[in-house]
Amino acid sequence: MSTTEIRQALPTGTWHLDPVHSSIVFEVEYMAGAFRGQFREVDATIVADGEQAHLTGSAKVASVDVKDENLAAHLQSPEFFDAERYPELSFASSDIEAGEELAVRGEITIKGVTQPVELTGRATAPLTDAYGRERFGLTLRTKLDRTVFGLNWNLPLPNGEPSLSNEVSLVAELFFVKEA
Repeated sequence: MSTTEIRQALPTGTWHLDPVHSSIVFEVEYMAGAFRGQFREVDATIVADGEQAHLTGSAKVASVDVKDENLAAHLQSPEFFDAERYPELSFASSDIEAGEELAVRGEITIKGVTQPVELTGRATAPLTDAYGRERFGLTLRTKLDRTVFGLNWNLPLPNGEPSLSNEVSLVAELFFVKEA
């Protein structure tokens, strides 16, 4: 995609997530490298009227996808996301500002704890797909302190350092289809 196809203002209308082509990925430093996973079941909607835009979204905790099923089960346990008590992560924007990058401010709720967050990124220009539907893409990034949300598990290494960083990077690659 060329940079001329990137725009920062969100297109007008009501847009629903295309979950097949979208992903929400997390990354955290773990021991000597980075650990990555994603949420498979996500949903989001953008409503933009030219002056204002609002983004809401969610991810099912049970859909967390990592390379080991035992680790996936651990991530769903009370030591991490506690999927039984808190089956969903959610986000709701309060403000979307266009500039060199999009700045999306709002609140994220993880494990029943709601905190303010700012995501930054870019939007692609809308286009019409081969089936006549209007689409556009949105890439957003942020970093969170997982312990603020009660995700406190850690395992000390022999040198006394923690094996898992508290800082988690989130990247949302979202594709939207305009409501008919």
